[in-house]
Amino acid sequence: MSNIALKIENLVKKYPSIFALKGVSFEIKEKELFALLGPNGAGKTTIIKIIAGLTNPTAGKIYLFQKNIFNNLIWSKGQIGIVPQHINLDIELTVEENLLIHGLLYQMPLSLIKKRISELLELANLKERKNSKIKELSEGLKRRVLIIRALLHQPKLLLLDEPTVGLDPHIRRRIWSFIKNIQKTGTTILLTTHYMEEAEFLADKVAFIFSGKIIGINTPQNFINQLGNYAVDVYFSDKLKTFYFKDKTNAEKELLKYSKNYFVSLRRVNLEDVFLNYVEKRL
Repeated sequence: MSNIALKIENLVKKYPSIFALKGVSFEIKEKELFALLGPNGAGKTTIIKIIAGLTNPTAGKIYLFQKNIFNNLIWSKGQIGIVPQHINLDIELTVEENLLIHGLLYQMPLSLIKKRISELLELANLKERKNSKIKELSEGLKRRVLIIRALLHQPKLLLLDEPTVGLDPHIRRRIWSFIKNIQKTGTTILLTTHYMEEAEFLADKVAFIFSGKIIGINTPQNFINQLGNYAVDVYFSDKLKTFYFKDKTNAEKELLKYSKNYFVSLRRVNLEDVFLNYVEKRL
């Protein structure tokens, strides 16, 4: 029996003046956290909107647990929870009231709604804030409410579209911890982000997306291993050049070679190095 939660085949989205997606294909295993990593405008949000049924593709197929989502739209929406990039909670209502409305929209029994609200407030460490109005919460707490609202109807696939955009670094890391705890419950997660360290920290597998195309798919560590373990940055007068090495000894030799004439630094290779390397090759 297949353990593929989501399979996307040759997804194309064309607007009058632009190709937003140019034949995107990838698959996500059950209980996996899969990150779509790329700059703004690369096509990440378009993919999320198509999976969630908020817009139609020009071409391509999507299978959710082996079912074609376009032939099973109502069923699919019940299996998916979506956390949008922009906060769309009712700021005049309380945390609990926002969650209650969501449950009623999904036609959940009231007893189950109350049970799920209690469980999720506990999971998000928000029990003390259930009667607070949304407008009284910090941005980080609002994001947590958005995420547990998406989980209320017990979806099998959670779509997180730039879930930490605009948050301070320490708040972002709290959200990361929360997301990993959600994954532990058995939820499959598709995350979009342009934060390289976010994808490196959270994802089991990463797909680089650039200008509407997938340009690489692998685990974060495999991506990094392909490029090298150590990076030497050399700051020339007109540009920054980075050299990559598998072993530290050769990296240190390169460092000494340039250190007499230029500012240089030695560091570990990260996912941002890999992404920039892939993009450079494409360009």
